[in-house]
Amino acid sequence: MPSDSSAARPESDAASSLSAYGWDDDLETSFAPHRRAGLVPARVVGVDRGRCDVVTGAGPLRVAFSAADGPCTGDWAAVRPAAGGEPELVALLPRRTAIVRAGSSRSSHGQVLAANVDTVAVVVSAAVRLNAGRVERLLALGWESGAVPVVVATKADQAADPGGLTAELAGLAPGAEAVATSAVTGEGLDRLRGLLTGTVVLLGASGAGKSTLANALLGADDLATGDVRAQDGKGRHTTVRREMVALPDGGVLIDTPGLRGVGLFGAEEGLERTFAEIEELALGCRFTDCAHHIEPGCAVQAAIESGELGARRLDSYRKLQRENAWMAARSDARLRAEREERWKAITKQQRAAYRFRGRK
Repeated sequence: MPSDSSAARPESDAASSLSAYGWDDDLETSFAPHRRAGLVPARVVGVDRGRCDVVTGAGPLRVAFSAADGPCTGDWAAVRPAAGGEPELVALLPRRTAIVRAGSSRSSHGQVLAANVDTVAVVVSAAVRLNAGRVERLLALGWESGAVPVVVATKADQAADPGGLTAELAGLAPGAEAVATSAVTGEGLDRLRGLLTGTVVLLGASGAGKSTLANALLGADDLATGDVRAQDGKGRHTTVRREMVALPDGGVLIDTPGLRGVGLFGAEEGLERTFAEIEELALGCRFTDCAHHIEPGCAVQAAIESGELGARRLDSYRKLQRENAWMAARSDARLRAEREERWKAITKQQRAAYRFRGRK
């Protein structure tokens, strides 16, 4: 008769094979109720058309899901294995981190781009003019998610001044590392590998070189790449969905399609971290509610006058704050409307019940 340790070995072997994707003791503890129900743990590596690809301790599966709030790449899930039918994703484990942007339709709902991410690599191309505002937006998303952002310039071999670009990126990203890389020469890749830990997601515009960078980190051309237009540095969406692949030195990488719109959604803390130097300067303002316009004793305006802080940086901060506040107001209005609809439905049910009782 097998010992208890032998009987437990299949589960421990499955967990061990999932450890390469980030499975740990905390996840095992939270999964215990699902395991008792006969479900198996899995990580979502890609989602499309009502189906998702997952990796389990026994290998990859393609599973169906019917949850209203569906899975996204990076989620940990409970899967019911096939028993004469199709495997099914039954539940999602709570997300440790999530990268959320405003819905592309500008609705009051957020869109989760990736879940359970440890490192957000904000990718820009050194071959085109830097879009500082886009970098700041992506950094705000990264900080807000709970992950650690890293700013990565690709195509450093095409840059006139790679060192100057790195310094400029560092100025946009207080508290985050900035590194210039080249998939052609190998510049910066070793340093970047040392900065990327756990689950890594690549965020950036189409043509920024995300898939080429991913292939350089993977050491193989596993992800499709495309040409970039010389006139504007934009490329086709060769990555058509968010997909996860294992890195050779440990951890996993999520490549994403190029982002055209990057709307903020509930990113108050992310903005504070992205513009940390402005937040720090504001502590020295004479008035605690200083708007940094013409108020006397404004430390932020004094920093602009002295050249310590650029006016563009403050303008960008204000713009993103307004956008974030607008989205928050829309979200609050939606929640109020949903609460009112629920109360209307409850009241209608109660009235119907009273009428039914009255007829007895």
